[in-house]
Amino acid sequence: MFDEILGLPAHPLIVHAAVIAVPALAVLAAVYGLAPRTRPALGWAVAGLAVVAPIAAFAAKESGESLEHRNFASATGTLARRIAEHEEFADPLLIAALALGVLSLVLLHLVRRGRDSGEGGGGGRAVTTSAAVLTAVVAVVAGYYAVRAGHSGAVAVWGG
Repeated sequence: MFDEILGLPAHPLIVHAAVIAVPALAVLAAVYGLAPRTRPALGWAVAGLAVVAPIAAFAAKESGESLEHRNFASATGTLARRIAEHEEFADPLLIAALALGVLSLVLLHLVRRGRDSGEGGGGGRAVTTSAAVLTAVVAVVAGYYAVRAGHSGAVAVWGG
């Protein structure tokens, strides 16, 4: 399933979705959480990316493993080392993307619940603020792993 798309290796095609969706979710979720005035404009984008980004990260990981087994199982030397370094970022990126997706959806729910129920202060606001801060922290982690995975993949392919 993750081998080819129209005869082309799937990983170089799929990876672009993860390289775009994960950092976009990281930025938008952090802004959504930390800048309440942006929430009406960003809600749907955060909700969509919270679903798409983890799926894209999963598809990138699986297609990368397929590409490695199919084309690079016997790689040695510098290429093997670069591939191994790139592969080291796959699981942390997937975990961070999943965590960010879940936290983003939780934050969206808390904000909506607070607005719909009229909770203006007290525990509701503290929980929402805590969720916003945690989402921002996980967004930084997900962004870091997305950049590291993308960069190490580019180095593996293009050298440098």
